[in-house]
Amino acid sequence: MAVAVTGGGSGGWFPALALGVSLLKCLLIPTYHSTDFEVHRNWLAITHNLPVSQWYYEATSEWTLDYPPFFAWFECALSHIAKYFDPEMLVIQNLYYASYATVLFQRLSVILTDTLFIYAVRECCRCVNGKRTGKDLLEKPMFVLAVLLLWNFGLLIVDHIHFQYNGFLFGLMLLSVARLFQERHLEGAALFAVLLHFKHIYIYVAPAYGVYLLRSYCFTENKADGSLKWSSFSFLRITLLGLIVCLVSGLSLGPFIVLGQLPQLISRLFPFKRGLCHAYWAPNFWALYNAVDKALAVIGLKYKFLDPEKMQKAAMTGGLVQEFQHTVLPSVTPFATLICTVISILPSVFCLWFKPQGPKGFLQCLILCALSSFMFGWHVHEKAILLAILPLSLLSVQRAKYAGLYLILTTTGHFSLFPLLFTAPELPIKILLMLLFTVYSFSSLRTLFRKNGPLLNWLEILYLTALVPLEIFCEIVFPLSPWKLKLPFIPLLLSSVYCALGITYAWLKLYVSVLTESATVRQKAE
Repeated sequence: MAVAVTGGGSGGWFPALALGVSLLKCLLIPTYHSTDFEVHRNWLAITHNLPVSQWYYEATSEWTLDYPPFFAWFECALSHIAKYFDPEMLVIQNLYYASYATVLFQRLSVILTDTLFIYAVRECCRCVNGKRTGKDLLEKPMFVLAVLLLWNFGLLIVDHIHFQYNGFLFGLMLLSVARLFQERHLEGAALFAVLLHFKHIYIYVAPAYGVYLLRSYCFTENKADGSLKWSSFSFLRITLLGLIVCLVSGLSLGPFIVLGQLPQLISRLFPFKRGLCHAYWAPNFWALYNAVDKALAVIGLKYKFLDPEKMQKAAMTGGLVQEFQHTVLPSVTPFATLICTVISILPSVFCLWFKPQGPKGFLQCLILCALSSFMFGWHVHEKAILLAILPLSLLSVQRAKYAGLYLILTTTGHFSLFPLLFTAPELPIKILLMLLFTVYSFSSLRTLFRKNGPLLNWLEILYLTALVPLEIFCEIVFPLSPWKLKLPFIPLLLSSVYCALGITYAWLKLYVSVLTESATVRQKAE
């Protein structure tokens, strides 16, 4: 992807897009909010009332503080504003307190901190290759990318209905990506280091950052065939990167190291006693594994291959601290998921090192690391799919093959978020927003690449179309059926497994594309 950094080109349409989506977020203030709302209210109370030494020990609520220190300080800063809205929200014992002023403050805090996300999108749009520029505004890659990011359906419902603070965190990530595209490597590294100490889930994509910065920044030259020139290694540059990482880590973890609380902090950040899957199975490999295990158990009992007295009852999910056992297949340990994750990301990391393609190669590796971690990680949340969807938006406006992958991954990934909003009033909202975003994604990308032929083949179209009857069954048919009382888990099971098939397909197709493209680039270089 060529870097085309320009100062203008967006006219007045970008502020209009940003203002429009901000107004929409304001309209969503009264909607349903999940237990994550109480999680963040509790963190406001903890960081406001207690000394730092007690932040990661306090356990009045089951929703204990389990984000890195920078996010804790962020909550502490918000709490000093929150007291002017309703001081009762800052009382630790006021569990599930949700006055109108509390709701208004927390909703507005998410909307206002999204300013960083808006700025990051602006910077990413400036890095888009300007060669494919139509006369019509709607055909400009910058405009399409801005809409795909600012109006992303998944981010809207997760942050502004379900309730979380993903916007400004993704803003940090996209801004770091933009800085790397602009060859401002130290800024990009610093932003990502800060991001890791806000939310540690971004460690999923850390290998892409580490390898790219080492390969493309610390080594300053390549040989004629594109291979590494070892003599070009810069000790000064790697020292600067090391200082940045140490400084950020020191600011974040230093106070807890001094207090001797680092083990307690780590135990909160990485609670491996939780189950393999979240309460609603994220649509990944383990959802398929769980489904096969359940199917084998049912078949085994029906045909008497299994002794019901010797079978262990499966417990593959856990909300807080639940151990797990599979019924037929071998149970999966945290270490096993770590091995699977590492193995799955290695090919993308090797491509980035041995067959570098500049910032575009870095972005490909980042997306593959995010998807691989989503596919094989431990206790993965369904919301983590956004970690791959948002950066893939940048590639989708560049080449037709990435546009097709984006449509598959985004449609499937966004549909998998539907169970987060299970209340009746939100049903028409999520369906309408999903339809609007999906229709725009398909129409805009098809217009952008109309000379390249169809973006999807007939099988992919058939798969995505089948999401419609699946939603009708889960939301309308099943609740009216007698199965609701006997098999209440069926809608979640079907949604998770069906979406897992699509996401697995997108992951494999992207991997094949990247590996074959890297081989072609290497052959041309030779």
